[in-house]
Order: sequence, then structure tokens, then C-alpha cells
Amino acid sequence: MNWKRPLALTLAALSFGSTLAACSGSTAATPDPTPTPAAEVQSLSSETVKSPKYVFLFIGDGMSYPQIQSTSDFLGALNDADYWQAEPSLDDNGGAILDGPEYLNFMNFEAAGSAVTYDSNSFCPDSASTATSLSTGHKTYSGTINMDETGTTAYETIAEKVHEQLGMSVGVISSVNLNHATPAAFYAHQASRNDYYEIGLELVESGFEYFSGGGLLKPTGPDGDQEDLYALAEQAGYNVVKTQAEAEQVTEGPVIIIDEHLADGDAMAYELDRTDEMWSLADHVAKGIEVLEQDEDGFFMMCEGGKIDWACHANDAASTIHDTQALADAVQVAIDFAKEHADETLILVTGDHETGGLTIGFAGTDYDTYLNLLENQKISFAKFDSDYVAAYKENKTSFEDVMADVTELFGLKTEGAEDDKLVLTPYELSLLKTAYEKSVNETATGMDEQQEYVMYGTYEPLSVTLTHIINNKSGISFTSYSHTGLPVAVLAHGVNAEQFNGYYDNTEVYNKLASMLNVA
Repeated sequence: MNWKRPLALTLAALSFGSTLAACSGSTAATPDPTPTPAAEVQSLSSETVKSPKYVFLFIGDGMSYPQIQSTSDFLGALNDADYWQAEPSLDDNGGAILDGPEYLNFMNFEAAGSAVTYDSNSFCPDSASTATSLSTGHKTYSGTINMDETGTTAYETIAEKVHEQLGMSVGVISSVNLNHATPAAFYAHQASRNDYYEIGLELVESGFEYFSGGGLLKPTGPDGDQEDLYALAEQAGYNVVKTQAEAEQVTEGPVIIIDEHLADGDAMAYELDRTDEMWSLADHVAKGIEVLEQDEDGFFMMCEGGKIDWACHANDAASTIHDTQALADAVQVAIDFAKEHADETLILVTGDHETGGLTIGFAGTDYDTYLNLLENQKISFAKFDSDYVAAYKENKTSFEDVMADVTELFGLKTEGAEDDKLVLTPYELSLLKTAYEKSVNETATGMDEQQEYVMYGTYEPLSVTLTHIINNKSGISFTSYSHTGLPVAVLAHGVNAEQFNGYYDNTEVYNKLASMLNVA
């Protein structure tokens, strides 16, 4: 397929492995597994820690090492022409030579750490609690935003502190809803992440200079009978912008920019579905810099790649990879800004948790991967649902006609050359036919409830079966439709980047930032 933007790749010739290796040292002593508090880390340094004037915090929702590495490996597979051609270059033993991955820009940042993500009630936490840890330095229950476990004590966020104590401007960007859990964790305080209207009220009251991305959920309340949040924002002095043409003319805040091309759930479109005419996540970051950099006191910007998480929940590897790349493209905007403000800028890239149990490898392909096959998927699961499956159900479309679309949009086919890896095996074809009957004709699968959930989760059987098949043919697999307990990467570039080396709790991201910014 044609890629819509230049790929955001390396800053330097460093490899991810060597970067990680540089973060650790050998010792004969038994290591202390207790994470070192930020204050102690700081005291070990002989140099005075400088406060950055510009702070970028990029959060890939659901993004851990597997999401980063699978994107890198996929791009490497596409660019490794010798390996994938009919007669690849061979080594002295007759084996095909694979050049390797294409490193994403943030994989080559000067500092690399890892953060554990458990919350107060789960090793597989949710976005509300993990974003709370990142933004306030406190653990709490899954589903809670910046409140303690009793729901009675509120925690002030790093964004609120730099805004109030330092006079820094603040921007909050998300490819999903602006009152969804992760963006909300930088300005709201609610016992339940589902209180979207109340969260939206706190957005309006925050006074932050720049909000941009997906639309607000429940803007007139859960029953549609409360005053519109957008109207309240305008009354509070915000310029509420809902078209791309208007957004391009924005030069100052306070402003709330709602992406014109909202898709599933009033979020931005998946990168796989985005056209060249539509703003990317990188465009929202670029506009944010334009608005925020006018402040002489500097700025703090949080940007969430939220649809990485949504794609992983649905086990859609191709959409996951494209949205991870979209996040890297957004990071590139910050990197380019930092080149002009090298002694004043800190860029952090991390995740809140891992989603889906994504891994590179599948039982059906053994030690082999064929990641280039994912290029054949031209549409996200969500757009396939809305634009195709809905019509199949209404028209009771035949399996043969459905397969014509499947071949065009996913590359999967029922016949072809013997070595064509996109040809469905009898087993795969049977899975697809069962899913088709379930989705289109509402035919019982014959499975019990548990087995059916393992097969489809809560997703459209036809769509999730298609993504499972092309994932597995590529050598990619998922273990869950939910979050997992993997640690996440914390990658840093610029002022005080070295503070983020090591292995620590996710609350330390806040602690390190608060310490270097001198906020309490």
C-alpha cells in the first residue's frame, strides 16, 4: 500500500538493543528490586538538574515493547527488498539474509527505561489508573482518575502544577476522545472514568490553552438533557473549532480543536483509514506547538496515541502498527522543534500499559515471520464493520461476494499458487465461514460461550476472524482482548533524559518530572 507520510525513523545509528544495554551495568551484588525514588536518583548526580522549558510527553495507549518492535520489524520487512524477492541474497550457508528492522525515531533516544504498570487492584491495569500514576505519582484503582482508592481525595496533576506554579502553557492532544481516560488524567479528578460529562466540565474549567483531537463523549450528559459542553467551553473563553479549515487558521489559545473527520466512537480515524487530506496526529502536535510556544514561560504538552489501544483490543495488528507509526510521526514534530531548542526541551515517549498480549511469533509459522503480508490489509476492522459488514447483514450478502471484498481489502483468497501465503487453508476457510454465518446470518456457531469469547471477544465475528487470520499468517498473535501486565518503555531525549534510565515504577515518571521542574 502507499504510505501517506514519510516514515519517522532513526535519529542516529544507535540500535535499540545498544541503547538498552547502555542503561545497565554489571555488579556482583544482588540487585535491590525496589525502584529507586526520583529524589534519590537525583541526589546521586554530581550535576545540577536543569528544568526544561518545553516538555513533551507522548503516551502510546496500550503500547509496550511488542507494539514498538512489531512496527519496527514490519517497516524493516517492507524495506528489505532482497529478503522478500523471489531469489533473496544468501549467506555462505545458503540462508536468506535479513537486514533487520527499521528503528522508529524514539527507539534511538539517548535514554531508555522501563516502567512497571500494576495499579491498586490489578497487575493488568486500565488506562485511568495508569495515567493517574504517570500524571500524579499515585496508584489507584482501575477506572479511577486522579482520586485515591476511596474516591474522596483528589490528586493534583503535573499539568495542573506547571500551569499554576510555573505559568507554563498546557496542551492536551488525543487521537481518541478528549474526555477519555488518558487525556482526562491530566486535568480531571473523578472516581469513575465513565463520568464523561463531569470530566468534560473539568476540561472547560482547567484553563489549559490547547486541546485537540477526538470529540467529547456525552457532551450533553448521559441523558442528553444537560447544557452542551462545547457551548460551556465557548462561554469560558475557548475558541471551539470543528473544521479543518478553521483549525489551520488558529494561531492562539485557548482553543479546543475537534478533528473534522471523526470516525468510530467520535475519535480520529485510524491511521490505516486516514487520507492525505485529513489531519494526522502529527498535524495536531504541530498546531499545538504553534499555539503554545508563544508563552515565554514555556509549555507542557501531552499527546496520546489512543487508537493503538483500540486496535490491540480488537486484535488488529495492521491498524496497531499504522497507529504506532502515526505516534512516531507526531514525535518527529517534537524532535524537529527540539533541534531549535536543544538546551530547553525534554521529550518523553512511553505507554500506559500493554494491550492485547501482542507478540511476534505464532505456532502456525514456527520460527518464521511474514510481516510484509500485513501490507495487504487496506482497512481497519472498525471501518470494515461500518462500511461493509453492516451492509452484508442488511442484504444477506453471499459468502462468495463477501470473499471478493475480503480479497481486495485483506488480500486473503480461496485459491492461488501453491506458495501463495495469502491463500486460505481449509482450516482457516472453515473459521471464516463460521464467522460469516454468525455475523451475517446470525447462525449459531455450535461453540459454548467460553469458546466463542476466545474466538471473537466482544467484536464482530467476521472482522476479528479476518484480522486473526492475516495476523497469524504474518507470524503475529494476540493472547487477549484486554490489557496485560507487561512493563512499558520510557524513552527520553533532551534535557535530563538520563534521569529516565533504569527500571522503575510508573509513578516515578511523575516524580522525576516534578523534581526537575521544581513543582510540589
